[in-house]
Parts: sequence; structure tokens; C-alpha cells
Amino acid sequence: MDALASLLEGPRARGAFLMCSLLNPPWSLRIQDEAPLTVLSMIRGGAWIVTDESAPRRLGAGDVAVFRGPAPYTVADDPATEPQIIIHPGQVTKTPDGEILCETLSLGVRQWGTDPDGATLMVTGTYESAGAAGLRLLRALPPVLVLRRGEFDSRVLDILVDEVTRDQPAQSAVLDRLLDLVLIAALRAWFARNDAPGWYRAYGDPLVGKALRLLQHNPAHGWTVAGLAEAVGMSRAALARRFTDLVGEPPMAFLTEWRLALAADLLQESDATIEAIARQVGYGSAFALSTAFKRHFGVSPRDHRLGVVAAELSSAG
Repeated sequence: MDALASLLEGPRARGAFLMCSLLNPPWSLRIQDEAPLTVLSMIRGGAWIVTDESAPRRLGAGDVAVFRGPAPYTVADDPATEPQIIIHPGQVTKTPDGEILCETLSLGVRQWGTDPDGATLMVTGTYESAGAAGLRLLRALPPVLVLRRGEFDSRVLDILVDEVTRDQPAQSAVLDRLLDLVLIAALRAWFARNDAPGWYRAYGDPLVGKALRLLQHNPAHGWTVAGLAEAVGMSRAALARRFTDLVGEPPMAFLTEWRLALAADLLQESDATIEAIARQVGYGSAFALSTAFKRHFGVSPRDHRLGVVAAELSSAG
């Protein structure tokens, strides 16, 4: 399991929201759905991305944009076009006056807009929940990243466009996996062209990369720095120094965050007891996990399972 594979276990699509938008100018969408991660693929026509932090950016046919939430942004035919439609949490679509448009603008299966033959066609995939295990990945991303056609492997986009309007058995699972593939292709290309975070580059180191994989594959093991160093063939001091230099934190700090992130996701995705989850991620008891969990996230495992979300889990920033 490498950097993207392991960290995408968090924001991996599970019943993600996918939609084809078909629009004729003038049009402007204000996105304030607070979603942690959104992938927008421009299939036909063009658009402008407008945020509160940076200058407007142009998207052309074949380009892909990845948005890291929860900050709002606008996608429009022109930066000067005032928002006509607002996307709220839960993908509720309204006018600025509050009129609900979800049914009014429906054009068929996973299609909406103002014209079925609209000059603009874009496919949007929204991850409603990133999961705790994905926070490290989200923190490495800018609020918006744009990849131009030809800068990434876009072959899967054609398949996604073909599949998104179909209504076949297991279609949601098919679309989830296709959305993941588009995201992975975009992030691979973006990290290759930009200053990737230390932990991402560390997977390419023959020794520290092996240590990272051991920790992530076997979180329940009773790891110590000495035991990890022996497993990768280094001295304890050399591994601690090299790991910290490349990853940005000591091995045991990385392991603790990984264990707690896995526990957070298991609490919401399974019915296992806190005791069982504790042992699965490397804690000796439910009490030990609860103590560490509350110190790290600010809520107990029980409250997290019930939906009492701490600030660390509600924002990737």
C-alpha cells in the first residue's frame, strides 16, 4: 500500500454524489455544500472558478479541478455573472431567494441544468465524507488545484461520462470506483508536477518507505522504534532521524495518528465494539483507545460514533 492507496482509504467514494450539469450562458453556481472533496471535470464548453482567496481561473474542455472543502466557491460562465443557483449541504439546489430547484432543473438520470443540449457539460463528483484517514491527504492539497487536458491520464473520464447517466444494477458502486480513478489520476499528476509533501516523497525512500508500509499494513503490531528499525535493517537512531527528516514527524507519532484515524473511520463504518476496534488498531483496551482518541480528536469514541464531531474531523484545514 503506497501513499495514495493508503490515504485514499479515507476519502474513497462510498455513495458519492455524481451529476452531469448541462447549461447555457449566462450561468453561475455558488457551491457552499461544505463537502470535503469535489472533483469537477469539464467535458464540453468552458467555465471560470472564482474563490475568495485567489484570482479567477479558467477551465477548458478536458480540464479537471479538485476542490478541498469546506470553503465555498463559484463556478460560472464568466467571473462577472452573479450566482443564480446555490448548492447547499446535502446537494440541495436553491435560487438566491431560497426556491428549491432540485426537481425543476432535472433533465434525467443524474442530469440537471437549463438545456439538455447545453453548450456547457461538466461532470461533478462530490465526496460527502472524507474520513479521518484522509485528513493527511486533504491537508496536503491546496483549496483548488487545476490540471489541464494532457497533464493527466484522462482516459477514465470518457468511461465516467458514459456511465454517469446509466441506471444499471450496482451503478452507484461503478460510479464510486470511476470517481476514485479520476481523483487518483489527478493527484498523481499534481504531486508529480508540484512540491509534494514530505510523507508522499518518503514512500520512494527504500528504507523509510518500507517502514511506512509496515506501520500502515500492521497497525495492531506492538511497534517500537527499535523493532521497526530492525525490520528495515537500520539502527534505531538512524531510522528515527531519517524518518523524521523525510516524513516530518517521528515514527511513533505517525503511527499514533494512523491508528486513531483508522479507529475513527471504523467507529462510523462498522458495528464492532470499541474494545474490538481498539485491538484492531493496536490499543490494548477500550480505555486506552478512548483516552488517546479524546486527547487527539476532542471527543470520545462513543460520541464520535454518535455523530458528535470534533473540529479536527470537521475540517481538513
